[in-house]
Amino acid sequence: MSALGCNIHGTAIVLGTTGFLITGPSGSGKSALALSCLSEVRRRGRFAALVADDRVDLTLENDRIVARCPASIRGLIEVRGSGIAEIETISACILDWAIMPVRSPFNPRLPPESDELQLEIGRSLPLLRVPVESLVSPLDALRALLPEKLVL
Repeated sequence: MSALGCNIHGTAIVLGTTGFLITGPSGSGKSALALSCLSEVRRRGRFAALVADDRVDLTLENDRIVARCPASIRGLIEVRGSGIAEIETISACILDWAIMPVRSPFNPRLPPESDELQLEIGRSLPLLRVPVESLVSPLDALRALLPEKLVL
């Protein structure tokens, strides 16, 4: 990618009208968190779509961070332990937030205030840490953390 773009390890989704970049090391639950949120939002009759899983192309356009999927993996998502699945996708989205899946025990218990994910394109996204494998569904956690911004 050019100086105005980069390719990163992550997953990009849209829930309603909000774009999320799910980040974290391999095996942290990015794809599972994405599938959980996509399925739950769709069950509620709302719009939700995958943009990219595993690799995400990022560019700056009109001062917004745009996510796209590399052509070689378009429409594919990993179901860890089961294989690669085909899923309906959209071609691009504007990213509003970054999500990092976290597992218990949570250390630190509370994230730093104004936590951000620094991106290689010279910008950052506000970062939310969302519990996975807990009694709270990832979507319920997101709705609690973003009550005014995530209307589903």
